[in-house]
Amino acid sequence: MNHRTTTRRRTLAGGAIALAAALTLAGCNDDSGAKDSATKAKPELKVSGAYIPEPTMNDMAAGFFTLTNKGGADELTSATSDIAGSITLHSTKGGAMKEEKSFKVPANGHLDFASGGNHLMLEKLKRKPKQGEKVEMTLHFRKSDPITVEVPVEAATYKPEQHDSSHNSH
Repeated sequence: MNHRTTTRRRTLAGGAIALAAALTLAGCNDDSGAKDSATKAKPELKVSGAYIPEPTMNDMAAGFFTLTNKGGADELTSATSDIAGSITLHSTKGGAMKEEKSFKVPANGHLDFASGGNHLMLEKLKRKPKQGEKVEMTLHFRKSDPITVEVPVEAATYKPEQHDSSHNSH
């Protein structure tokens, strides 16, 4: 191998390394740009599956729903209703209920409020809602405008259908 061939191979190898490095850096910039735009994008929130089981107590009830977000991240900060003196946000982990200040609503994701998990506690009820009625609740967010929902009062034993995609029918 002569000096000319060695120099040419080194030049080609150096160029290939520089090209690979440039492509890698360009790929990193595109990913971070996509992440930035996802976090800066306007949230697109929708409430579904909302219900309140008919309360057994006169002064307290629970609320459940799914919050779907097809946009940027947001945060549920509170809820209000004319029927309740206050509404608090709660999580349940390992059977222990804990009051939360807020809940993150992930970008292009969902936040579930379900029996045995996250839920709203309607406290200091002004009247006990009955099965078949609808209760108006307003959800408040860090970025998005409030969403007002007409929430049906279901039987105390009501269990919504579960759509578990990990369970296949046989």
